[in-house]
Amino acid sequence: MIRTGIGYDVHPFKEGRKLILGGVHIPYYKGLEGHSDADALIHAICDAVLGAMGLNDIGHLFPSTDPRWKDCPSKVFLEYVRDLALSKGCRVLNVDATVIAEEPKIAPHIARMKEVVASALGIKPQEVNIKATTNEGLGFVGRGEGIACLAVATVDVAF
Repeated sequence: MIRTGIGYDVHPFKEGRKLILGGVHIPYYKGLEGHSDADALIHAICDAVLGAMGLNDIGHLFPSTDPRWKDCPSKVFLEYVRDLALSKGCRVLNVDATVIAEEPKIAPHIARMKEVVASALGIKPQEVNIKATTNEGLGFVGRGEGIACLAVATVDVAF
C-alpha cells in the first residue's frame, strides 16, 4: 500500500550556532536554536516519513528532554527513521520538501542537501526534491526570526 505523510518544523535563529539544513552546513552569521543541531528540514522529513507509516513524530523518538540528543546531528534521526521503516517492511519512495526562509539563500546548497537526505534514506537523489521560497516579508519567517520547513513523503507500507 502506498501512503503519504506530511511533516512541518520550525526553529528560531540563534547567534553563535552553525546553520545546518538538510545535513549541510550553510555559512551564515547565525544558526537555528534547538536541542539537537535544529535541522528543521530533516526534522520535517522525519515527521513526513513517520506520518506515512502512521507513527508518532520525532519528538516521541528523540525528546528534547533526553541529554543523548543534545547537539546531535539530525541526520542520525533520519537514518533511524529509515531503519525503522525498513524494520517494518516499508520503503521510502520519494520526498518533496520546501524550506521557507528570507535568508540566507538556500538554492546554492540544494544539490548537496538532496545527496545527504537521499543517502540517509537509502534512496536516489532524484527521489528527493528540495525547494526554497520566502515568506514575502510576512510573519516571523518574513521578519528573519527563523526558518520553517514542510515535507511530504511517499512510502510503500507493508502493513
